[in-house]
Amino acid sequence: MANPWLSIIGIHPSGLDGLSAVARRDLDDASVVFGSPRHLALAEVGARGHAWPIPFDVVPVLALRQRERVAVLVSGDPFHYGAGASLARHLEVGEWRNHPAPSTFAWVAGELGWSQENTHCLGLHARPLQTLTPLLAEGARFICLLRDGAAAQELAAWLSAQGWGASPLWLVSQAGGGAQQNMRSGTAQELHKQLLSDPVEAPVAAAFETRGGQGFVRVPGRSIDTFAHDGQITKSPVRAMTLAALAPRAGECLWDLGAGSGSVSTEWCLAGGTAVCVEQNAARVANIRQNVERFAVNADVVHGDSRAMISSVKQEPHAVFVGGGFDRELFAALCARLTSPWRLVVNGVTLETQALLMELHRVYGGQLHQLQWSEAVPLGSMQAWSAARPVVQWIWHAA
Repeated sequence: MANPWLSIIGIHPSGLDGLSAVARRDLDDASVVFGSPRHLALAEVGARGHAWPIPFDVVPVLALRQRERVAVLVSGDPFHYGAGASLARHLEVGEWRNHPAPSTFAWVAGELGWSQENTHCLGLHARPLQTLTPLLAEGARFICLLRDGAAAQELAAWLSAQGWGASPLWLVSQAGGGAQQNMRSGTAQELHKQLLSDPVEAPVAAAFETRGGQGFVRVPGRSIDTFAHDGQITKSPVRAMTLAALAPRAGECLWDLGAGSGSVSTEWCLAGGTAVCVEQNAARVANIRQNVERFAVNADVVHGDSRAMISSVKQEPHAVFVGGGFDRELFAALCARLTSPWRLVVNGVTLETQALLMELHRVYGGQLHQLQWSEAVPLGSMQAWSAARPVVQWIWHAA
C-alpha cells in the first residue's frame, strides 16, 4: 500500500523532542490520534486525541480503517509488548507505518549496563508473577514491565517469599532518560518493606538479578514435593520416563486423562506445550488448578469423566496420557474420535490394566515396558530396599 492510513508511533517521556522527523510528520498529518492520556499529553495533540477504551480494545481504531489518517501512540517499541501486534493481526501488511522508539527494556538495560540478549525481558501487565518461576536461577537477570506501582510491591514480596529476597532490585519510573526518570534500588526484601509506605509511581519497570534462592529444576521428574497432591501422583522416576515416552514438542497439545495431580501435564507444558487435564475427583481437580497456577502453565482443567469429555473438546491432541481409569472402551473412544496422527502413553498399575495393555500390545504393536524401582528405607538401625509397585507402560502411535 503506497499510502498507509495508520501510523504506529513509539513515544517516551521526552515527548515530541524524542520523535524522529518522519514520526513527527506522520503525527502532524493524522486527523485522529489514539493513546493513553499520558501519551496524548506528551504528544500535545489536543482535540485530535482519543484515549484508549478501558479495557483496552482496538475496535475504535479499526472503525476508521481507510476513512481517516490515524496515529496510535504507544510506549517505546510498538511491536515489543506494545499495541502494534494487536492492531496488525487485523490488518494487511502495508496498511501501517511503524515508528519505534527505544523500548523501556533498552533504556533500563543501558542504565544498568546489561546486555539485552542475556536478560529476560518480559511484560507482566496482565500475566501472573508465577510466569517467572521456570526462569528463576542464580544470577539470572530480568527486566519486567509492570502494571502499576502496587505491582512493584507485589513483585518484591513474591521474590522474597520464593527465597530470592537477597536479589538486587531496581525500580524505574518514567524510563526514558529524561528529567522525569526515577530509579530506586535495594534488595527485594528491603524494597518489599519500603514500598508499603512509599510506593513508586507508574509507569514502572523492574529489573532484578536473582540471588540466594534455589534455581528451578529444568528436566522432567521433579520432586513430588513440588506439586500439590493427595498421594495420587505419578512418582518422579516414572514421570521422567513417561515424559520421555510422550516426547513433548513446543506448541503440541496433551490430553491428560485421569490426571490425578496434573504433574505429567504440568511438566509437559513446562516443555513448551499446552494441555487439557481431565479428572473426576473434585479435590484432585483443585490440586491440578493449584499446580497450573503455581507454574503459570497453559492448561485447561476439566472436572468430569474422560469418555464424556472426548467428544466435547474441540482441540485434538498430539499426545494422550492415561494414568488412571484406562479400559478398552476408553481406547475405542479415542480411536473413533481422533483423526490426526497422535501418540498414546498408558501407565498401568493394577493386574487388570496390565493384562489389557499386554493384549493391546499384542494386537496393535507399539512398545511395552515394565518400570520397577526400589528406594532405600530404614530397617531398624540399618536400611533395606523397599520395592514400589511395578508399572506397565504401553506406548503406541496412531498413524
